[in-house]
Amino acid sequence: MKNMGALAVGSVLLPSFKFAPKKASSDPGIQLYTFRDEMLKDAQGTLKTIADLGIKQIESASSGKGLYYGLTPKEMKQTCRDLGMTLRSAHTGIDANWQKTIEQAAEAGQEYLVCSSLPFAGDTVENYQRVAERFNKAGEECREAGLKFGYHNHDFEFKQDKGLTLYDVLLVNTDPELVTMELDLGWVVASGKDPLEYFKNNEGRFKLWHLKDMNGKNSVEFGKGKLDIAGLFKQAKQAGLEYFFIEQEEYPAGSPLASMKINMDYLSKVSV
Repeated sequence: MKNMGALAVGSVLLPSFKFAPKKASSDPGIQLYTFRDEMLKDAQGTLKTIADLGIKQIESASSGKGLYYGLTPKEMKQTCRDLGMTLRSAHTGIDANWQKTIEQAAEAGQEYLVCSSLPFAGDTVENYQRVAERFNKAGEECREAGLKFGYHNHDFEFKQDKGLTLYDVLLVNTDPELVTMELDLGWVVASGKDPLEYFKNNEGRFKLWHLKDMNGKNSVEFGKGKLDIAGLFKQAKQAGLEYFFIEQEEYPAGSPLASMKINMDYLSKVSV
């Protein structure tokens, strides 16, 4: 990557790895934040609604009722299984409950545990080097529990410091064997960056995707924003894709279900 040699003194540059990733699943997944209010009201009933849409992969998220919206890890695993779905991942933060979260994720039988916020604040190269160090440690902690660790971006990681894009600092300073990048494609495009360039320059790093279309910084249904979904899937192998999760943060169609029906209809016409 250009300018990587300009990283501040003290940065530990890890070697670049290329993987032969397992075949990507073409089964659509969903980030449950899409149905966040519904999940809090009726987790099992909402999961049934999601399954009826044809969703096969589930990524949960921390909520006011915990990592599984009030269900125990085993209940979440079994409910998904009974509905023909698989709990693959969950979003959380690295906080005082981190070890307990790892234990819950392992009990739920999921494959990935994804951090969705920075553990330390600061839009500087030095802070992102510190974050990368913590992520490498988190990767080790997850691996010991039989899990894989990942990080999900938003838009702020694409700010610049010392002539560097901060997200690139994370990429260079995290060990690909320990830290998977879950690329939120909507936020990448909204930040003025090209996901295909990241795929090209960091082959195999993006095993997880958040598939989210956006108009500016507003979440819209597929086909109504700037995300070239068909073009992205053509480069899925280069990215290292294993699972993708649809995320709908806002609902121009009127509700999560209405928006997801549009998204699923759009995907049915795209070669995944």
